[in-house]
Amino acid sequence: MKLRDLFRSKPADIPVPVPAEPQVSAVSHALTEPQTQTESLLRQAQVLHDDGRLAEAASVYRAVLVLDPQNWVSSNALASIALQAGDLDEAIQRYGALIERQPDFAEGHYKRGNAYNRLGRLPAALANYDQALALDQGYADAFCNRGTVLERLERWDEALASYDRTLVLNPKDAVAHYNRASALRGLKRSDEAIDSYDQAIALNGAFVEAYVNRGHLLHELSRHEQAAASYSKALELCPILLQAVRSDLPAALRPELKYLLGLKRHVQMQICDWQGMKADLEQIAEGLRVKLPVTLPLPALAMLDDLALHRAAAESWIREESPSNPALGAISARPRSPRIRIGYFSADFRIHPVAYLTAGLFEHHDRSRFELTAFAFGPQSNDVMQARISKSFDRFLDVRQRSDVDVAALARDLRIDIAVNLNGLTEHSRSNIFALRAAPIQINYLGYPGTMGAGFMDYLIADSTVVPRARQGEYTEKIIYLPGSFMPFDSNYTIAEKTFTREQLGLPATGFVFCCFNNSFKLTPDVFDCWMRILTRTEHSVLWLSRTNPAAAGNLRREASRRGVDERRLIFADRIDSLPEHLARLRAADLFLDTFPYNAHATALDALWAGLPVLTYAGESFASRVAASLLRAIGMPGLIASSLSEYEEMAADLAAAATRLVRIRCTLAQNRSAAPLFDTARYAKDLEAAYEIVYDRHHSGATPGHVNEHLVV
Repeated sequence: MKLRDLFRSKPADIPVPVPAEPQVSAVSHALTEPQTQTESLLRQAQVLHDDGRLAEAASVYRAVLVLDPQNWVSSNALASIALQAGDLDEAIQRYGALIERQPDFAEGHYKRGNAYNRLGRLPAALANYDQALALDQGYADAFCNRGTVLERLERWDEALASYDRTLVLNPKDAVAHYNRASALRGLKRSDEAIDSYDQAIALNGAFVEAYVNRGHLLHELSRHEQAAASYSKALELCPILLQAVRSDLPAALRPELKYLLGLKRHVQMQICDWQGMKADLEQIAEGLRVKLPVTLPLPALAMLDDLALHRAAAESWIREESPSNPALGAISARPRSPRIRIGYFSADFRIHPVAYLTAGLFEHHDRSRFELTAFAFGPQSNDVMQARISKSFDRFLDVRQRSDVDVAALARDLRIDIAVNLNGLTEHSRSNIFALRAAPIQINYLGYPGTMGAGFMDYLIADSTVVPRARQGEYTEKIIYLPGSFMPFDSNYTIAEKTFTREQLGLPATGFVFCCFNNSFKLTPDVFDCWMRILTRTEHSVLWLSRTNPAAAGNLRREASRRGVDERRLIFADRIDSLPEHLARLRAADLFLDTFPYNAHATALDALWAGLPVLTYAGESFASRVAASLLRAIGMPGLIASSLSEYEEMAADLAAAATRLVRIRCTLAQNRSAAPLFDTARYAKDLEAAYEIVYDRHHSGATPGHVNEHLVV
């Protein structure tokens, strides 16, 4: 949403230097009559004001008030300058004085409402806008800004009505159409919201924020091609972004431009549109090197295998969106608890990969030694997964409607000892809860495969594969090394007894089946090149992929043809809602081919649990070493390649060596029950041992330190 009559970039107030006292005598020695002198000074001040020289204009306006303390023009101008300059308390005081002198001053009520709005004092802002409208029912801008307050109060219907009233008065108000789209998004009326964005753009073809937010909405609707086009237009209108990226010094970005380069590339990756990818990645990398917020952290993991750039993306996001917040003060010292109080914070206590991975862990926690509290803040859900998980906790708290401050304060009131962030920097995360310090010990775990780049996160749960000791310095957290893999698994997973024929799955009756069920944004041109060479070298083979969206399937078929591979050798699997049946159908494949630099995570676990071998390439970053972690934990390191060329050779060799592949599948079946990867009870004990170590360390007065994997259970 946007306010009228204020700077376009909402968050940043522009400081104005304190002016020196005006040298009135220097203005004109010749002027002796006060009225003549006042008029001359006003003309001078208004010229300075029109030129944007606010501090100088304010100095001259104050000189007018020395000569004429009741001068309305100067008093009103000083209030306006205070509002423009971000001196909001002063603006409120000055407009208040003007309103006392003239209670029917509608503009004064309106602009005082703007100051309250920017301060976040929403009831006062709303009252001032209402007073302005009571005095002037034709005040279109007051209706528009009144709508922004109602939006912030999530009174979406009233906000929409206020914007509609603006447009009755001024149908060509592009900002009102833009704000109307925001209210419609709040009401989940997405198609109408897109229409309103389009109206705003039709009225103002250079409306960058409208293009950006239209892109966001289209992305949410999985209309990725249109989202990419909208982002691209915004970038075209803002060459200053690319100029900033190419500069040698850090720079600030307009708020609407933050993360835009990465978002545009991310939605293109979701539809496997790789045009211009090399140039985009170079610009993103350069932007991160000069500490610009050019991409969200999660997309960076799929674009770049570079720990330093991953950390830069995370630190940039934390700096911009979630810096440490001392509002609640320090947590006072506490005595040891009979049971360690663990708080798990997540948006994903529902049908979601994180929930499938952790459900068994929660059920295996030793409740005699640990008190468990869930803080759930994701999208509303009452599904079977949430029903199952909620039974594992001493208390399951729905905190969706509570502010970050309230949730952090609640965790403190409950005396949570260890706060575990299961989202990291992923969608729906609420890092500000941790920035406020919800608990004395705060841990980054599972949901985000990398550093959060935040000084308020003490530990990251990992293993020696995903975070080699030599790379500890690339992470802002101290590392808790678990034996085996860092990734939990629910050994209650069942596999349907149903046996799918290849024909039922749309696969050829004979020939080798390579598969990859990873999300489409993880597919990159380099890996796809490799896959096509593997298919070329393996006669009668096919590649079985997940149909994430129609555009991706079409683009991948075209990319295969460009590489001389018959597009019919790419076969796309539709989603199956039943997890047991999905696991059963995986058995129809011969070899799972991993992606790089963002590996298979839960999808690799699914494949291994179903008995399907996984071939991976381990890179430098956490995200690119997850499948290697899983393979080592199940005793199959021979399926880990150290380069893309080795990965290609290994895949082609395995496809040509049927006997060897049979032996690998037999080993996988044997290790499934013996290796630690799928031993949920053992994993829970290892994790609990780690919790006890960091808890004891805290109570000994020591600062956080790395925890090795020799956790004797």
